[in-house]
Amino acid sequence: MIWALSLPIFIPFVTGIAAFLMRSSDAGKWVSVGGAVASLAASIFLMAMVLAEGHVTGQLGTWVAPFGITLVADLLAAVMVLITAITGLAVAIYALGEVSERLERLGYHALYHFLLAGVCGAFLTGDLFNLYVWFEVMLIASFGLLVLGGSREQIDGGIKYVALNLVSTIMFLAGIGLIYGMTGTLNMADLSGAIAEVENQGLVTVVAMMFMVAFGVKAAMFPLFFWLPASYHTPLFSVSAVFAGLLTKVGVYALMRMFTLIFTGDVGFTHEVLLWASALTMLTGVLGAAAQTDFRKILSFHIISQIGYMTLGLAIFTPLGIMGGVFYLVHHIIVKANLFLIAGLGGRLAGGTDLNRIGGLYKSSPMLGALFIIPAFSLAGFPPLSGFWAKYLIVKASLEIEAWFIAFIALLVGLLTVFSMTKIWAEAFWKPHPDKVEPHFGRVTKPVLWASLTPIIGLAVLTIIIGLGPQPFVEFAERAAEQLLDPSAYVEAVLGASEDATGDAAEEAQ
Repeated sequence: MIWALSLPIFIPFVTGIAAFLMRSSDAGKWVSVGGAVASLAASIFLMAMVLAEGHVTGQLGTWVAPFGITLVADLLAAVMVLITAITGLAVAIYALGEVSERLERLGYHALYHFLLAGVCGAFLTGDLFNLYVWFEVMLIASFGLLVLGGSREQIDGGIKYVALNLVSTIMFLAGIGLIYGMTGTLNMADLSGAIAEVENQGLVTVVAMMFMVAFGVKAAMFPLFFWLPASYHTPLFSVSAVFAGLLTKVGVYALMRMFTLIFTGDVGFTHEVLLWASALTMLTGVLGAAAQTDFRKILSFHIISQIGYMTLGLAIFTPLGIMGGVFYLVHHIIVKANLFLIAGLGGRLAGGTDLNRIGGLYKSSPMLGALFIIPAFSLAGFPPLSGFWAKYLIVKASLEIEAWFIAFIALLVGLLTVFSMTKIWAEAFWKPHPDKVEPHFGRVTKPVLWASLTPIIGLAVLTIIIGLGPQPFVEFAERAAEQLLDPSAYVEAVLGASEDATGDAAEEAQ
């Protein structure tokens, strides 16, 4: 099964190398799209295997777990790989109309696919050290994409992005060192049992908080989210879209994995801290968005507020809470990436993203207005779109544990999200352009227009499908939550498979 687990990582790497070698010709961008299609096919195949078997595991080389390099996919990992491939293909198509020849020659497509490989590697790895490795692959590739073009604003944003993420890396490495010293293993399945046998459980809680801070920085949680709004509005819109959709979600995924599989010995403390950090993340993010007057900056702050909903589901730590967190995670990747793509096309038509200097988009482009309303209303939680069901599950889970104030904050943040989306609609779409310039699709060529509209329409359709037919997606999230809350099958799939492999090898030797 190792090849099925390796393909979602291997294909983007090969695509990135090929795109780099062809960066001086038009073939590079088509290699990028072809690689994204191949990655999507591989992720669909992996998802089918996980749905059939529950868990898919593999060991690289001849070393068995917990000593070797483990790759493992459960329902959460498989759906994250799949949604990464969907987003990756959408943004790869959008980039056909946005990325200039100069940026292609500088290696945009190669960096983009290396980033996707890092994201998939983080979702599929089965040990902490390789999780660190994949985080570094993402950091290097994302920094390259962030500063590609070399503008002063990009460099400034890139420095802030890297500086705080390096703090997270140091914290992560320190935690890895301490946990290895306590248990002698970094395999996550092995750690699930080994961490409970550590004599000093107080030190385990300290290490758990170190990991919470490290992954909280990656996820842009309160109070260490400053790097995100300082950097996400500076690169290409295709870069902002993939950053917004995927990068912070890797941090959320790591939190979900660590605090359901490993750090469950002091839930009363660790998850209480996570609960209030999530509430503050929601509030600060949405208030920051309300204060902004730039399309992309508003969306950047809303990434922060929505992260709070996902980690809130984990903090509640009930089947319904985890289910809501998983559902929210998948829904938000689609919606947020689409909003950034719409912001990019709207900015190109209207001449910018400053809401005070643009307008008239609905009058000149009603279709774009309709395409904006779908993800915007979904983000705000309007029924029957996907965001409504995601927020409903989270709020219901809060009420079940009688966390009335937390439920109130979740509802309040939803209302303030409506305010921000309404502000974008009123300023960018509804009001006339202040310079009496009528935005129109004639500003872009037909190939560029279709490259921009195709992924926007596709992601909007996915949002509607999830909203109008939520039952299978909710059931999937419920199954994923069951696996997270009862990791025994995960542990057995990794360590049991290794024992079987060891036994088979011994028999062959005899």
